[in-house]
Amino acid sequence: MESPADRDATRLYARLLAEPGRPPGALLPDWDDRRLAAATAELLALGLLQPAAAGRSPDPASDPDPDPASNPDPASERAAVSVDTAVRQLLLDADRQVADLVGALHRARRAVDRLHTGYLPIQERHRSGTALEVVRGAGRIAALLEDAARGARTEALSLRPGQDLSGPALAGKLARERLALAHGAALRTIHPAAALRRPAVLGHVRELTAAGARIRVAHSLPLWLIVVDARLAILPAPGAGPGGDAPVAEAAVVVREPALVALVAELFEYFWSAAWTPAELLPEAEAMTERQAEVLRLLAAGRTDAAIARKLELSERTVRRLVAELTAGLGAESRFQAGVHAARLGRV
Repeated sequence: MESPADRDATRLYARLLAEPGRPPGALLPDWDDRRLAAATAELLALGLLQPAAAGRSPDPASDPDPDPASNPDPASERAAVSVDTAVRQLLLDADRQVADLVGALHRARRAVDRLHTGYLPIQERHRSGTALEVVRGAGRIAALLEDAARGARTEALSLRPGQDLSGPALAGKLARERLALAHGAALRTIHPAAALRRPAVLGHVRELTAAGARIRVAHSLPLWLIVVDARLAILPAPGAGPGGDAPVAEAAVVVREPALVALVAELFEYFWSAAWTPAELLPEAEAMTERQAEVLRLLAAGRTDAAIARKLELSERTVRRLVAELTAGLGAESRFQAGVHAARLGRV
C-alpha cells in the first residue's frame, strides 16, 4: 500500500519530468520545506535525482546528499532521470560493492593461508613442548583471554573471586563471554555472593544470563580460574593474588596438559555443586499452592518422596512430579539444592 510519503515522491517526480529546470519549490509552492525534503530524499535514495551540472558524475554517491535542514530546496541542483538510468546506476553501484567484497574475501583467504602454512606450525610446536606456560603482562593476558573466548566451542568455565568493576573491564568481559556463547559454547561462571551487591556486577551477570550463560554464586572462592573446552586452563601464577580477569601481579599460568586441565575442571565442578543461583537471577516467584508449599517444607526438612507421599496422602508419582516442578522453579539441580535455595529465599 502506497504511503503519503511515497505519493509525494511520485508527484514530485512527475512534476520534475514535466517541467525540467524549474526548482521543486516553484513546482509545488503549497508544500512546506519538510514535506519537500522528505519527497526529495526518497527520489535521491532511488537514484531518480542526479547531479544536473555539466561535467559532473551521474553517480549520486559522488555527490553527498545535501542536508535538508541547511538547504530547504535540496533538489535544486539535481535533475530527474529516467527509471532505466536509475536502475542502471543502482546496479553499477551494487556491482562495485560486490567487487569490493570479493576482493576483500580473496585478501582474507590469502592471509588465512599464510597464517596456516607459515605460522600455525610454529604455534603448535611451541604448545606441544609447553604443557605449562607462565604469561606475564596485562596485554598478553588480555590477548590470551580473547583467544580462549574465540576458540571456545563446547564450554567455558570460570571462578571469579575478584572483579575489576570499571566500565571498560566489565564491557570487555561481556564481549568475550558473548563471543563464546555465539560460538555455541556453554558458559558457566561462579561469582562471590557479595559481588552481586554491586550494581555494576549485578547488571553484568543479568546481561550474561539473558544471553544464555549460567551464573551461580558462592560465599567464598579461593582462586580465579578458567577452563575452555577441556583443552586449556588458566590459573593465577604463584603470588598473583585472587583478581578477576586481570590478576594483581599480572601473571597467569596456562595449562594445556589434558590430565591437568581435567583436574582443574573437576575443581570447578566441586565449587559448582556447592554454589547456588542467586535470587536476583531467578524468575519472579509464582504463588505456590498450599500443597506445593507443604511439599517444599518437607523437602527442605530432608524427607524422602515416600515419606512426603505418606504425610500428604499422595502417590509417590505425584510427589515426584511436584518435587521436579519445584526444583526447576528454584533453579536447582537436585532436591537437596532446592531445599537450600528455598530456605535462602525465605519460602520455607
